[in-house]
Amino acid sequence: MLTRALNKEEAIALISRPESHFFDKKSARLSGASLQKIVVALANADGGDVLIGIEDDKADESPEKRWHGLPSIEEFNGHLQALHEVFPQVPSSMEFLVAKDLPGYVLSMRIDKSPQVHQTSSKDVYLRKGAQSLPLKNADHLVALKFAKGLASFEDNAVANVPAEMIVESEELRSFLVDFSPRTDALNFTVNENLIDLKTWDPKVCGLVLFAPSPSAVIPTRAGVRITRYETKEDDPERDHLAFSDALEGPANQLIQNVVARITAIMSEISIWTVDGLKKVSYPPEAIWEIVVNAIIHRDYSVADDVHIRIFDNRIEVQSPGRLPGFVTVENILDVRYSRNKQIVRTLSRYKTPPNKDMGEGLNTAFQKMKNGNSEIQQSMKYKTRS
Repeated sequence: MLTRALNKEEAIALISRPESHFFDKKSARLSGASLQKIVVALANADGGDVLIGIEDDKADESPEKRWHGLPSIEEFNGHLQALHEVFPQVPSSMEFLVAKDLPGYVLSMRIDKSPQVHQTSSKDVYLRKGAQSLPLKNADHLVALKFAKGLASFEDNAVANVPAEMIVESEELRSFLVDFSPRTDALNFTVNENLIDLKTWDPKVCGLVLFAPSPSAVIPTRAGVRITRYETKEDDPERDHLAFSDALEGPANQLIQNVVARITAIMSEISIWTVDGLKKVSYPPEAIWEIVVNAIIHRDYSVADDVHIRIFDNRIEVQSPGRLPGFVTVENILDVRYSRNKQIVRTLSRYKTPPNKDMGEGLNTAFQKMKNGNSEIQQSMKYKTRS
């Protein structure tokens, strides 16, 4: 295992770093059970770093006096054994830190965000929230974590007390099947494509999102898009800046088209001053299309919220409900491919003119088009996820 030498300034910077959603530091006296709790919480959330051998900030006002490493690497064997008892094993890397004029070794652990749900040796599940590692004791919270990890998908949930005819006899499905090959009728399609539960004949969330006239009216959460116009460039708009807010609903394919059309109409009415005078604000239409498609088809439908699109004088913000799924992170989002709602994505790709024809390349296209955009106009598009 690697050992890295720090100078005193580097060590004090680590000691003084505040604990956060991504960082924790603990005394070398930390028990194995407590260490498991931290690494499980980080792996189940967004990953992070843990230092073992740093006393609590309240232990001493002087940072350098809080560095209390162990005399030898072997004395960390108990901590390493506790880490190996986490199930399944957490994705991690580690090294030992030594600092000039400071006592002993400190264990530095990097815990990666994991696509799995981890538990301690006592079968407890924790999740990192801010600087805390919180237990998930509620069964619904554990299910929500599995949805976020991609181990299960809310799109597969059957919705009771909703007739299957809402899908089978829908105008959207009828229109879709006109161009579908091989030819099939509506009932056979919904059965073969697993859009209804064959035991109860209840429609599934995926089927309702795809073909119900108003999905939010029947699924337990929400499935619409809210577009809000703020007449300001401020990061935190006030009520006086609010021009209007529209709620859009409908089957996924129609919803995508209607949302893009509404954004385009709003943008056509916005002008800003540039070095060449007053100009209309313009964004690459491909970028708007791909961001909207991504937000609607990859959102977490278990979250009771709409997709929010906020249009400012100098930017568009798109907020998609849910955490980044599986192993996707902010850093690798342009390089990896992961579909939270596989059935929704697959079915939309089978339209005669699919909204997601560039599957797996949508965000890359959006980023590239924005990069090549008009530099005279300040253009930015923020894409957010929220649980």
